[in-house]
Amino acid sequence: VQRRMTRMLRTPETIPDLGEYDPLTQADSDESEDDLVLNLQKNGGVKNGKSPLGEAPEPDSDAEVAEAAKPHLSEVTTEGYPSEPLGGLEQKAASSLVSYVRTSVFLLTLGISMILVLLCAFLIPCPPRDLHSTWSRHLGSQGGGDLSPLELADVNGDGLRDVLLSFVMSRNGSAVGGSRPAANLVCLSGMNGSTLWSSLLPEEARDITCLELMPGSLAETICLVTGTHKMLSAFNATSGKAIWTLNPNYLSNGTLAAPVVVLPDLDEDGVRDLVVLAIGELQPDLCFLLVSGRTGSPVGRPVKYNIVGVRNLIGPQVYITTNGAVYILFGFGNIQAVALRDIFVQAQNRDSSPPSLQIEEPEWEKRRSINLSDLIDVYSDGAELLQMVKAPDCNCSNLLITTRQGLVLLRGQNLTPYWTLRLQGLRSPPTPGYFTDDQTLDFLLQIQDGVGMKKMMVVDGDSGSVVWSYRAPCHMKETPATSAVTSDRKSVFLFWAEGLSAASPNSDIILGTEPPSLHHLYLLHPAFSSILLDLANTTGTVTASEVGINDLWKDAFYVTRTTGPSSKGHPAALVVSKLSLRWALMEGQMAQLQESTPKIGRGELRRFLSRIKFVEAPYEVSGC
Repeated sequence: VQRRMTRMLRTPETIPDLGEYDPLTQADSDESEDDLVLNLQKNGGVKNGKSPLGEAPEPDSDAEVAEAAKPHLSEVTTEGYPSEPLGGLEQKAASSLVSYVRTSVFLLTLGISMILVLLCAFLIPCPPRDLHSTWSRHLGSQGGGDLSPLELADVNGDGLRDVLLSFVMSRNGSAVGGSRPAANLVCLSGMNGSTLWSSLLPEEARDITCLELMPGSLAETICLVTGTHKMLSAFNATSGKAIWTLNPNYLSNGTLAAPVVVLPDLDEDGVRDLVVLAIGELQPDLCFLLVSGRTGSPVGRPVKYNIVGVRNLIGPQVYITTNGAVYILFGFGNIQAVALRDIFVQAQNRDSSPPSLQIEEPEWEKRRSINLSDLIDVYSDGAELLQMVKAPDCNCSNLLITTRQGLVLLRGQNLTPYWTLRLQGLRSPPTPGYFTDDQTLDFLLQIQDGVGMKKMMVVDGDSGSVVWSYRAPCHMKETPATSAVTSDRKSVFLFWAEGLSAASPNSDIILGTEPPSLHHLYLLHPAFSSILLDLANTTGTVTASEVGINDLWKDAFYVTRTTGPSSKGHPAALVVSKLSLRWALMEGQMAQLQESTPKIGRGELRRFLSRIKFVEAPYEVSGC
C-alpha cells in the first residue's frame, strides 16, 4: 500500500527532472522503506515533487531506473539553479580569458613602475646635503708671499661653490727661467675639501676672479688669475687647464699693478673683454692694455698716462652710469676716471668707437681736467680705498671712499657727497650689509683703537651716523669681516676678535679671557644687537675669508684661509676651513655684551635662529 501511495504522488505531470540516479548509493543505504515512509510523514510529505531535504525520490520500477540512468546532457541541472545552454559556457570561458589578460597587464605595469622607481632612486643623483658640511684642510707649508687670494665658484656642477686659492710652495724650486718662487693654483671641493685639480703658476698670484665671459646658459666658468709681475692667464674652472696666457712681451716695460678688470665686448666676438693696468719699472707711467677675453691677445696698442703716484694705487674699477656710459676709475691718493671710449680710440689709433662706447654722462664730463683732457677728477682728498655699493633710489651704484680722515659716500649720478663721517684709524674696507630697517646698505667698520684693541661700529648708510659700536681685544692686524643676507632682508656680520668677558662697570674696555693667540669668530644679528654669537675659534692668523650661499638649502657657509704660527726655519702651515652658518648658529655660544631688559632667553634665541634662511646678496654690483 505504501508503494502505491508513493507511485501516485510521483506522477509524470508533477515530477520535475530529478537528475541522475545512482543505484550504488541506493543499494548502500541501510534505511528500510518503512523508515523512508516515516521520514516522509514526519517532514510533511512531498511538495512539488521534491522531498523536503532536497533528495531525489527513488524510482518506481526497474524500467524507470534504467530510463533515469540515461538523461540528456541538456536536462542535467543543479538543484535550485536553472539549466544553461552550451553558449553560456563559451561566454564564461571568454570572460575568464579577459580577466586573465587584465590581471597580466596590471601586474606588468606594476612591475615596470617599480623598476622605474628603483632606477630613479639609485641612478639619478640626489642633491648634495650641505647643512652640516664643516671641514678643515691642511695644505702643507706656505713658503712665503704676502698675498692671500681666495675665490668661490661652482666648478664641478654639483650646486655647491668650491674654493680656489693660490699659495707659494715651500720647496726650494722656482719657476723655470726666473728667480721668482713657483706658486700653485688649487681648487678644493666645497663638499668635503678634497682637491679637484691643481695647476702650477710661474709666479705668485695677486688675484683670482671666476666668472662667465660669454653670456648664455652654455657658457663655461673661466677663472682669471693675475700675477704680481707679468702673468695674466685664463683657466677652465672645471678642468684647471690654461685656456690662454698673455704674452709677457706686451708688458716689457712694466709690471701688472692691479687685478684684471672685466669690460663689455669691445671686439664684437661674443666674449667680454678685459683691461689691465701696468706701471713702469723706471718711470711713473700708467699703461692701460685692452685684452681679448677669447684669445688673450691685445686689442690694440697700450695707452699710457703720465701720472706721479704718491700713495698706494686705487683701482682700476669699471663703472657704468645710469645712461650706459663706461668709465675706468683709478688713482694714487686721489680718484680719477677715464672714459673707456677714450682708451679704445687711442688703442685702435682711430677717431671712431663702437656705438656702445659713444654714450656720455653729462655730470661726469663736466669734471674733465683742463690740462689732462682725458682724465676726470672724482675725488682728491687723501683717498685710501674705493668701493661701489648699490644705491637705494636708482638702478646704479654709489661710491664709498675710505680716506685718511674718515668715510665719504658719493652719489654715482653726479659725484656729489651724500654724507661724510670723520674718524681716525680706519684701514680695512667697510663691510656692507642691512642693519637698519630702511633697506639702505649700512657698513660695519673696524678701527684700530689702542694696542691690542679694536672698535667695531655700524654706520647707517642713509645718514652716516653710528648706530652700533663695541670694543674688543684683537691682536690680529686687518682681520677680514664679511656679511650674509637673510631672506627677511637683514644681514648678519661676521668678524674676528679675542675671547670676550663682561665689561667693567666704569669702562667700555673688554678684557680677553684667553691668550691673545686664540681668536674667535663672532656673529652680529641686528635683531639681537646686545649679544654676539661665538661660532668658531682658531690659533692661526686669518688672512682671507669669503661667504658663499647654498641656494638649494638656503644656507650660507664661511670659508677662511689661515696661516699657523711660524717658527725659525719652519714655514707657516696653510689651512683652509669651511663652516656651515645655519649649523654654527645652533651650536654657537652666546656672549652678552650688555644687560638688556627683558633679558634674551636661550630658547627664544634658538627658535629665532632656527628660522633663518640665507639668500644671495643683492648689493654685489660693480656699476649700474
